[in-house]
Amino acid sequence: MADFKKKPGESFESFLRRFKTGLKNNRILEVSRRKQHIEPKRTKRILKKRALIGLDMHKEREYLRKTGKLKEETRGRR
Repeated sequence: MADFKKKPGESFESFLRRFKTGLKNNRILEVSRRKQHIEPKRTKRILKKRALIGLDMHKEREYLRKTGKLKEETRGRR
């Protein structure tokens, strides 16, 4: 981590400019912004649970389609 301290007699604007370039050169902001939007990896348990839910939904949809309560959808272009 870079350490930024205001030098004696340095104006705030020049300190701010030095601070920004220091952060850019150290890639601190880039790394922190990248980590901000990372989603945690899904575990095997969560993947299996989602797969089972998808299978249940597929079975339910197929049952409704066969009983005529759900109209058949055409796939592809209309």
